[in-house]
Amino acid sequence: MPLRKLAPLALATTLLATACQPSAQPENKVQESSDSGGDASDYLSQPLVKDIYTADPSAHVWNGKIYVYPSHDIDGPTPEDDLGAHFEMRDYRILSMDKIGGPVTVGPVALDVKDVPWADKQMWAPDAAYKNGTYYLYFPAKDKEGAFRIGVATSKNPMGRFKAQPQPIKGSYSIDPAVFTDDDGQSYVYFGGIWGGQLQRNVDGTYDANGSKTDLGQDDKPALAPRVAKLTGDMLEFTETPKAVQIMDEKGKPLLGGDHDRRFFEASWMHKYMGKYYFSYSTGDTHYLAYAIGDSPYGPFTYKGRILEPVEGWTTHHSIVEWNGRWWLFYADTQLSGQTRLRNVKVTELRYNPDGTIQTINPLVAKSGKDSAAP
Repeated sequence: MPLRKLAPLALATTLLATACQPSAQPENKVQESSDSGGDASDYLSQPLVKDIYTADPSAHVWNGKIYVYPSHDIDGPTPEDDLGAHFEMRDYRILSMDKIGGPVTVGPVALDVKDVPWADKQMWAPDAAYKNGTYYLYFPAKDKEGAFRIGVATSKNPMGRFKAQPQPIKGSYSIDPAVFTDDDGQSYVYFGGIWGGQLQRNVDGTYDANGSKTDLGQDDKPALAPRVAKLTGDMLEFTETPKAVQIMDEKGKPLLGGDHDRRFFEASWMHKYMGKYYFSYSTGDTHYLAYAIGDSPYGPFTYKGRILEPVEGWTTHHSIVEWNGRWWLFYADTQLSGQTRLRNVKVTELRYNPDGTIQTINPLVAKSGKDSAAP
Protein backbone atom coordinates (compact mmCIF):
# COMPACT_ATOMS: atom_id res chain seq x y z
CA MET A 1 0.00 0.00 0.00
CA PRO A 2 1.75 3.13 -1.23
CA LEU A 3 2.05 6.51 0.36
CA ARG A 4 -0.19 9.44 -0.47
CA LYS A 5 1.22 12.80 0.60
CA LEU A 6 -1.40 14.52 2.74
CA ALA A 7 -1.41 17.23 5.32
CA PRO A 8 -2.58 15.00 8.19
CA LEU A 9 -5.35 16.06 10.48
CA ALA A 10 -3.83 15.85 13.94
CA LEU A 11 -5.82 14.31 16.73
CA ALA A 12 -7.57 16.86 18.90
CA THR A 13 -6.49 17.00 22.50
CA THR A 14 -9.94 15.96 23.55
CA LEU A 15 -10.99 12.68 21.93
CA LEU A 16 -14.54 11.52 21.66
CA ALA A 17 -15.11 8.94 24.40
CA THR A 18 -15.14 5.77 22.35
CA ALA A 19 -17.18 2.98 23.89
CA CYS A 20 -14.83 0.06 24.48
CA GLN A 21 -13.90 -2.23 27.30
CA PRO A 22 -10.33 -2.15 28.59
CA SER A 23 -8.12 -5.02 27.50
CA ALA A 24 -4.71 -6.25 28.56
CA GLN A 25 -2.03 -3.60 28.07
CA PRO A 26 -1.20 -3.93 24.36
CA GLU A 27 1.99 -3.22 22.49
CA ASN A 28 1.96 0.01 20.47
CA LYS A 29 -0.81 1.50 22.56
CA VAL A 30 -2.37 4.51 20.90
CA GLN A 31 -0.95 7.73 22.26
CA GLU A 32 -3.23 10.75 22.33
CA SER A 33 -1.70 13.62 20.40
CA SER A 34 -1.05 16.95 22.07
CA ASP A 35 -1.14 18.67 18.67
CA SER A 36 -4.06 20.87 17.75
CA GLY A 37 -5.88 19.86 14.59
CA GLY A 38 -8.91 18.00 13.30
CA ASP A 39 -11.89 17.87 15.61
CA ALA A 40 -14.00 14.76 16.10
CA SER A 41 -16.86 16.59 14.41
CA ASP A 42 -14.84 16.58 11.17
CA TYR A 43 -15.52 12.86 10.79
CA LEU A 44 -18.70 11.01 9.92
CA SER A 45 -17.88 8.21 12.39
CA GLN A 46 -15.59 7.70 15.36
CA PRO A 47 -13.00 4.94 16.00
CA LEU A 48 -14.40 1.72 17.43
CA VAL A 49 -11.36 1.36 19.71
CA LYS A 50 -8.45 3.58 20.61
CA ASP A 51 -6.22 1.34 22.72
CA ILE A 52 -4.63 -0.30 19.66
CA TYR A 53 -4.35 0.69 16.01
CA THR A 54 -6.59 -1.30 13.68
CA ALA A 55 -7.31 -1.35 9.94
CA ASP A 56 -8.77 -3.47 7.12
CA PRO A 57 -11.84 -4.59 9.11
CA SER A 58 -13.62 -7.79 8.06
CA ALA A 59 -16.90 -7.89 9.96
CA HIS A 60 -19.14 -10.93 10.52
CA VAL A 61 -22.26 -11.68 12.51
CA TRP A 62 -22.32 -15.01 14.33
CA ASN A 63 -25.02 -15.91 16.85
CA GLY A 64 -26.27 -12.32 16.78
CA LYS A 65 -22.91 -10.90 17.84
CA ILE A 66 -20.58 -8.81 15.67
CA TYR A 67 -16.95 -9.86 15.26
CA VAL A 68 -14.42 -7.72 13.43
CA TYR A 69 -11.19 -9.23 12.10
CA PRO A 70 -8.82 -6.30 11.44
CA SER A 71 -5.16 -5.81 10.74
CA HIS A 72 -3.20 -4.73 13.81
CA ASP A 73 -1.04 -1.75 12.85
CA ILE A 74 2.25 -1.18 14.64
CA ASP A 75 4.69 1.73 14.60
CA GLY A 76 7.71 0.05 13.07
CA PRO A 77 11.02 1.52 11.86
CA THR A 78 10.67 0.92 8.11
CA PRO A 79 10.46 4.09 5.97
CA GLU A 80 7.28 4.58 3.96
CA ASP A 81 7.36 3.52 0.32
CA ASP A 82 4.99 2.79 -2.55
CA LEU A 83 5.03 -0.98 -1.95
CA GLY A 84 3.85 -0.84 1.66
CA ALA A 85 7.02 -1.95 3.43
CA HIS A 86 6.02 0.35 6.30
CA PHE A 87 2.95 -1.79 7.02
CA GLU A 88 4.81 -4.17 9.34
CA MET A 89 1.88 -5.89 11.06
CA ARG A 90 2.84 -9.13 12.80
CA ASP A 91 -0.27 -10.38 14.61
CA TYR A 92 -4.07 -10.23 14.77
CA ARG A 93 -6.41 -9.14 17.56
CA ILE A 94 -10.15 -9.50 17.13
CA LEU A 95 -12.88 -7.06 18.12
CA SER A 96 -16.34 -8.07 19.30
CA MET A 97 -19.54 -6.24 20.21
CA ASP A 98 -23.11 -7.15 21.03
CA LYS A 99 -24.47 -4.27 18.98
CA ILE A 100 -23.38 -1.44 16.73
CA GLY A 101 -22.66 1.55 18.96
CA GLY A 102 -22.20 -0.61 22.06
CA PRO A 103 -19.07 -1.51 24.03
CA VAL A 104 -16.26 -3.09 22.01
CA THR A 105 -14.01 -5.81 23.39
CA VAL A 106 -10.44 -6.08 22.11
CA GLY A 107 -9.34 -9.69 22.23
CA PRO A 108 -5.86 -11.00 23.05
CA VAL A 109 -3.46 -12.00 20.27
CA ALA A 110 -5.35 -14.46 18.08
CA LEU A 111 -2.46 -15.36 15.76
CA ASP A 112 1.17 -14.24 15.63
CA VAL A 113 3.52 -14.48 12.66
CA LYS A 114 6.00 -16.45 14.77
CA ASP A 115 3.40 -19.22 15.04
CA VAL A 116 3.00 -19.58 11.26
CA PRO A 117 5.74 -21.97 10.03
CA TRP A 118 5.88 -20.68 6.46
CA ALA A 119 5.44 -16.94 7.11
CA ASP A 120 8.19 -14.37 7.55
CA LYS A 121 6.50 -10.96 8.00
CA GLN A 122 3.70 -8.54 7.13
CA MET A 123 0.46 -10.11 8.34
CA TRP A 124 -1.81 -7.91 6.25
CA ALA A 125 -5.61 -7.73 5.87
CA PRO A 126 -7.38 -10.94 7.02
CA ASP A 127 -10.88 -12.37 6.80
CA ALA A 128 -12.76 -15.09 8.64
CA ALA A 129 -15.42 -17.73 8.03
CA TYR A 130 -17.42 -20.24 10.06
CA LYS A 131 -18.48 -23.79 9.24
CA ASN A 132 -19.57 -26.77 11.32
CA GLY A 133 -18.37 -25.46 14.66
CA THR A 134 -14.99 -24.21 13.43
CA TYR A 135 -13.86 -20.65 12.76
CA TYR A 136 -11.37 -20.06 9.95
CA LEU A 137 -8.97 -17.12 9.78
CA TYR A 138 -7.57 -16.37 6.31
CA PHE A 139 -4.53 -14.15 6.15
CA PRO A 140 -1.78 -13.00 3.76
CA ALA A 141 1.86 -12.90 4.74
CA LYS A 142 5.19 -12.85 3.00
CA ASP A 143 7.02 -16.17 2.88
CA LYS A 144 10.77 -16.59 3.34
CA GLU A 145 11.35 -15.61 -0.31
CA GLY A 146 9.39 -12.37 -0.01
CA ALA A 147 6.32 -13.56 -1.91
CA PHE A 148 2.86 -13.01 -0.47
CA ARG A 149 0.85 -16.20 0.08
CA ILE A 150 -2.48 -16.82 1.79
CA GLY A 151 -2.69 -18.99 4.88
CA VAL A 152 -5.54 -20.33 6.96
CA ALA A 153 -5.80 -20.97 10.70
CA THR A 154 -8.58 -22.59 12.73
CA SER A 155 -10.17 -22.20 16.15
CA LYS A 156 -13.28 -23.30 18.04
CA ASN A 157 -13.61 -19.76 19.40
CA PRO A 158 -14.33 -16.78 17.10
CA MET A 159 -11.84 -14.71 19.14
CA GLY A 160 -9.12 -17.37 18.84
CA ARG A 161 -6.51 -18.40 19.57
CA PHE A 162 -6.06 -19.74 16.04
CA LYS A 163 -3.71 -22.51 14.93
CA ALA A 164 -2.21 -22.05 11.47
CA GLN A 165 -1.89 -24.76 8.87
CA PRO A 166 1.78 -25.64 8.29
CA GLN A 167 1.74 -24.46 4.67
CA PRO A 168 -0.09 -21.70 2.77
CA ILE A 169 -3.07 -22.62 0.64
CA LYS A 170 -1.77 -24.40 -2.47
CA GLY A 171 -2.02 -22.15 -5.50
CA SER A 172 -2.53 -18.99 -3.44
CA TYR A 173 -0.72 -15.73 -4.00
CA SER A 174 -1.04 -11.97 -3.46
CA ILE A 175 -3.09 -10.43 -0.62
CA ASP A 176 -6.48 -9.51 0.86
CA PRO A 177 -8.43 -12.77 1.09
CA ALA A 178 -12.19 -12.30 1.48
CA VAL A 179 -14.43 -15.33 1.98
CA PHE A 180 -18.05 -15.36 0.82
CA THR A 181 -20.44 -18.24 1.54
CA ASP A 182 -23.41 -18.40 -0.79
CA ASP A 183 -26.95 -19.48 0.08
CA ASP A 184 -26.17 -23.07 -0.98
CA GLY A 185 -23.32 -23.30 1.53
CA GLN A 186 -20.51 -23.12 -1.05
CA SER A 187 -17.66 -20.82 -0.01
CA TYR A 188 -15.47 -18.78 -2.30
CA VAL A 189 -12.33 -16.79 -1.56
CA TYR A 190 -11.58 -13.56 -3.42
CA PHE A 191 -8.07 -12.12 -3.30
CA GLY A 192 -5.44 -9.97 -4.99
CA GLY A 193 -3.84 -6.56 -4.92
CA ILE A 194 -1.49 -4.73 -7.27
CA TRP A 195 1.61 -2.69 -6.40
CA GLY A 196 2.76 -3.98 -2.99
CA GLY A 197 0.14 -6.74 -3.22
CA GLN A 198 2.19 -8.38 -6.00
CA LEU A 199 -0.71 -9.44 -8.24
CA GLN A 200 1.21 -8.09 -11.21
CA ARG A 201 4.05 -10.45 -10.27
CA ASN A 202 1.72 -13.46 -10.27
CA VAL A 203 -0.12 -13.07 -13.57
CA ASP A 204 0.06 -16.80 -14.30
CA GLY A 205 0.14 -17.88 -10.64
CA THR A 206 3.94 -18.13 -10.50
CA TYR A 207 5.75 -15.46 -8.52
CA ASP A 208 8.20 -13.32 -10.49
CA ALA A 209 10.41 -11.45 -8.02
CA ASN A 210 11.63 -9.19 -10.83
CA GLY A 211 8.18 -8.29 -12.13
CA SER A 212 6.61 -4.85 -12.29
CA LYS A 213 6.36 -2.80 -9.11
CA THR A 214 2.95 -1.36 -10.01
CA ASP A 215 0.73 -3.02 -12.61
CA LEU A 216 1.06 -4.37 -16.15
CA GLY A 217 1.93 -0.90 -17.47
CA GLN A 218 -0.76 -1.21 -20.14
CA ASP A 219 -3.22 1.63 -19.66
CA ASP A 220 -5.13 0.83 -22.85
CA LYS A 221 -5.55 -2.90 -22.05
CA PRO A 222 -7.91 -4.61 -19.56
CA ALA A 223 -6.83 -3.95 -15.99
CA LEU A 224 -5.43 -6.70 -13.82
CA ALA A 225 -8.37 -8.55 -12.31
CA PRO A 226 -8.82 -9.87 -8.77
CA ARG A 227 -9.04 -13.63 -8.34
CA VAL A 228 -11.68 -16.02 -7.03
CA ALA A 229 -11.58 -19.73 -6.20
CA LYS A 230 -14.01 -22.17 -4.61
CA LEU A 231 -12.95 -23.56 -1.26
CA THR A 232 -12.99 -27.26 -0.42
CA GLY A 233 -15.55 -28.65 2.00
CA ASP A 234 -13.02 -28.46 4.84
CA MET A 235 -12.35 -24.77 3.97
CA LEU A 236 -8.59 -25.34 3.85
CA GLU A 237 -7.75 -25.46 0.12
CA PHE A 238 -8.90 -24.31 -3.32
CA THR A 239 -10.92 -26.74 -5.41
CA GLU A 240 -9.75 -25.09 -8.63
CA THR A 241 -7.18 -22.85 -10.22
CA PRO A 242 -8.11 -19.26 -9.28
CA LYS A 243 -10.13 -17.44 -11.93
CA ALA A 244 -10.05 -13.78 -12.93
CA VAL A 245 -12.97 -11.65 -11.70
CA GLN A 246 -13.96 -9.45 -14.61
CA ILE A 247 -15.22 -5.92 -13.85
CA MET A 248 -16.97 -4.38 -16.83
CA ASP A 249 -18.11 -0.89 -17.77
CA GLU A 250 -21.70 0.01 -18.65
CA LYS A 251 -21.06 -1.14 -22.26
CA GLY A 252 -19.86 -4.57 -21.21
CA LYS A 253 -16.18 -3.84 -21.85
CA PRO A 254 -13.49 -4.65 -19.24
CA LEU A 255 -12.26 -1.67 -17.23
CA LEU A 256 -8.85 -0.60 -18.51
CA GLY A 257 -5.56 -0.40 -16.65
CA GLY A 258 -5.49 3.38 -17.07
CA ASP A 259 -8.93 3.85 -15.52
CA HIS A 260 -7.60 4.47 -12.01
CA ASP A 261 -10.90 5.88 -10.76
CA ARG A 262 -12.69 2.57 -11.36
CA ARG A 263 -10.25 -0.31 -11.87
CA PHE A 264 -9.44 -2.84 -9.14
CA PHE A 265 -6.44 -2.19 -6.90
CA GLU A 266 -7.03 -4.30 -3.74
CA ALA A 267 -9.47 -5.04 -0.88
CA SER A 268 -12.01 -7.43 -2.39
CA TRP A 269 -15.32 -7.94 -0.60
CA MET A 270 -18.44 -9.82 -1.66
CA HIS A 271 -21.96 -9.56 -0.28
CA LYS A 272 -25.39 -10.45 -1.61
CA TYR A 273 -28.39 -8.13 -1.67
CA MET A 274 -31.81 -8.76 -3.20
CA GLY A 275 -30.49 -11.79 -5.08
CA LYS A 276 -27.59 -9.92 -6.69
CA TYR A 277 -23.86 -10.31 -6.03
CA TYR A 278 -22.06 -7.11 -5.03
CA PHE A 279 -18.30 -7.15 -5.56
CA SER A 280 -16.65 -4.16 -3.86
CA TYR A 281 -13.02 -3.10 -3.77
CA SER A 282 -10.52 -0.26 -3.38
CA THR A 283 -9.17 1.75 -6.31
CA GLY A 284 -5.94 2.28 -4.37
CA ASP A 285 -4.06 5.28 -5.66
CA THR A 286 -7.32 7.20 -6.25
CA HIS A 287 -8.60 6.16 -2.80
CA TYR A 288 -12.21 5.22 -3.59
CA LEU A 289 -14.28 2.27 -2.46
CA ALA A 290 -16.09 1.12 -5.60
CA TYR A 291 -18.58 -1.62 -6.36
CA ALA A 292 -19.92 -3.68 -9.24
CA ILE A 293 -22.96 -5.96 -9.47
CA GLY A 294 -23.36 -9.38 -11.09
CA ASP A 295 -25.55 -12.48 -11.27
CA SER A 296 -22.92 -15.05 -10.24
CA PRO A 297 -20.21 -15.22 -7.57
CA TYR A 298 -17.75 -15.56 -10.46
CA GLY A 299 -19.02 -12.48 -12.25
CA PRO A 300 -18.75 -10.76 -14.60
CA PHE A 301 -19.61 -7.67 -12.58
CA THR A 302 -20.79 -4.34 -13.98
CA TYR A 303 -19.32 -1.23 -12.35
CA LYS A 304 -22.01 0.82 -10.61
CA GLY A 305 -20.30 3.52 -8.60
CA ARG A 306 -18.60 4.48 -5.35
CA ILE A 307 -19.44 3.36 -1.84
CA LEU A 308 -17.01 5.65 -0.02
CA GLU A 309 -15.16 8.82 -0.95
CA PRO A 310 -11.48 9.04 0.14
CA VAL A 311 -10.75 8.82 3.85
CA GLU A 312 -7.98 10.62 5.71
CA GLY A 313 -4.93 8.47 5.06
CA TRP A 314 -3.91 6.41 2.03
CA THR A 315 -5.46 2.99 2.18
CA THR A 316 -9.14 2.13 1.97
CA HIS A 317 -10.17 -1.41 2.91
CA HIS A 318 -13.64 -2.36 4.09
CA SER A 319 -16.35 -4.91 4.73
CA ILE A 320 -20.13 -4.88 4.47
CA VAL A 321 -22.43 -6.81 6.78
CA GLU A 322 -26.12 -6.96 7.65
CA TRP A 323 -27.08 -6.68 11.31
CA ASN A 324 -30.45 -6.05 12.93
CA GLY A 325 -32.16 -5.50 9.58
CA ARG A 326 -29.74 -2.78 8.46
CA TRP A 327 -26.53 -2.81 6.43
CA TRP A 328 -23.21 -1.52 7.76
CA LEU A 329 -19.93 -0.45 6.23
CA PHE A 330 -16.76 -1.05 8.25
CA TYR A 331 -13.70 0.93 7.13
CA ALA A 332 -10.67 2.74 8.58
CA ASP A 333 -8.87 6.07 8.50
CA THR A 334 -6.02 7.80 10.37
CA GLN A 335 -7.97 10.06 12.73
CA LEU A 336 -6.11 8.93 15.86
CA SER A 337 -2.57 9.24 14.50
CA GLY A 338 -2.49 11.27 11.30
CA GLN A 339 -0.01 8.64 10.05
CA THR A 340 -0.51 6.35 7.07
CA ARG A 341 0.72 3.25 8.91
CA LEU A 342 -1.37 3.74 12.07
CA ARG A 343 -5.09 3.48 11.42
CA ASN A 344 -8.36 3.08 13.31
CA VAL A 345 -11.44 1.05 12.38
CA LYS A 346 -14.86 2.72 12.05
CA VAL A 347 -18.42 1.81 11.08
CA THR A 348 -21.29 3.66 9.45
CA GLU A 349 -24.62 2.67 7.99
CA LEU A 350 -24.81 1.65 4.33
CA ARG A 351 -27.95 2.63 2.44
CA TYR A 352 -29.38 1.38 -0.85
CA ASN A 353 -31.50 3.19 -3.39
CA PRO A 354 -34.74 1.54 -4.61
CA ASP A 355 -32.94 0.29 -7.75
CA GLY A 356 -30.33 -1.54 -5.66
CA THR A 357 -27.51 0.95 -6.14
CA ILE A 358 -25.60 2.12 -3.07
CA GLN A 359 -25.63 5.68 -1.77
CA THR A 360 -22.12 7.15 -1.75
CA ILE A 361 -20.78 8.01 1.71
CA ASN A 362 -18.56 11.00 2.54
CA PRO A 363 -16.38 9.95 5.52
CA LEU A 364 -15.32 13.49 6.42
CA VAL A 365 -18.64 15.34 6.49
CA ALA A 366 -21.38 14.21 8.87
CA LYS A 367 -24.70 14.49 7.10
CA SER A 368 -27.28 16.54 8.97
CA GLY A 369 -24.76 16.84 11.82
CA LYS A 370 -25.49 13.28 12.88
CA ASP A 371 -23.24 10.23 12.96
CA SER A 372 -25.12 7.62 10.95
CA ALA A 373 -23.28 4.85 12.80
CA ALA A 374 -25.48 5.42 15.83
CA PRO A 375 -27.76 2.43 16.42
